[in-house]
Amino acid sequence: MYNAEDFLSLSNEERLTAETLRPSKTYWADVWSRLKEDRLAVFGLAVIVAVILFAVFAPILSRYEYDEMDFNFSNDPPTMTHWFGCDMFGRDLFVRVAYGARISLAVGFIASFISLFIGVVYGGVSGYKGGRIDEVLMRVVDVIYSVPAMIYVILLMVVVGPGLKSIFITLGISYWAPMARMVRAEVMRIKSEEFVIAARVTGASPSRILFRHIIPNAMGAVLVTLTFSVPGAIFTEAFLSFVGLGVSAPMASWGVLCSESVPAMAIYPWQLFFPAGAISVTILAFNFLGDGLRDALDPKLRK
Repeated sequence: MYNAEDFLSLSNEERLTAETLRPSKTYWADVWSRLKEDRLAVFGLAVIVAVILFAVFAPILSRYEYDEMDFNFSNDPPTMTHWFGCDMFGRDLFVRVAYGARISLAVGFIASFISLFIGVVYGGVSGYKGGRIDEVLMRVVDVIYSVPAMIYVILLMVVVGPGLKSIFITLGISYWAPMARMVRAEVMRIKSEEFVIAARVTGASPSRILFRHIIPNAMGAVLVTLTFSVPGAIFTEAFLSFVGLGVSAPMASWGVLCSESVPAMAIYPWQLFFPAGAISVTILAFNFLGDGLRDALDPKLRK
């Protein structure tokens, strides 16, 4: 038997101290706290923000225009006046790299969001409906996967014609298949959860269940896939511009700058170094951020 003398009563102050609990966090706050612990992911995010600020403000603050020619500075090396040097026409490479960042980042983000919309709708319908509809829709995706995406892009660019809008459309409708596959897998996993069954029992329509209940719960995987698709679109745009199927001069995407500098790279290496370095650093930063998001959204994937 226990006696009352065996127990001590706590005062109100002692009780409040003993009941110190971990503060509650929302799902996304918990994701952010885990993401901040990944130094490479934070570094990648900082680089991406820096590149965006560079693209937005550098052309505004510079006294030079991206297409302003001055043959007195033709092929000048980097100096205090022209930080990245000048090209063969005397155009300031610092401004042209910054202006190219606008084009390349716009292509990466807009094309990725177009593929996001197509992939989420296509994969969501396929995964939710299942059965024969799913079989037919996924066989279409398999056919698309059987041919390298670059071939689709080049064929579409030849048909549609070069230009910035054409790149947006072409990349958006060519890179949706991975998103569709991922969304289908997530929808098939989530649609058997109890909250989805409860929504179905209450009479919610299939479209409401899919877009109000299932898709929001798959946004973690969607966000990771979207993060990885942006550098892919940037690199594809750079390749298309490099071979002459992208934006045309005097517009200055990173691919155009690399293409213009290749013939003289042995003599004027800085003309290739800066745009190529910008492509490499940006793609690496997005991959660091994507890896960090994947681990933060699903800690079980940590090695």
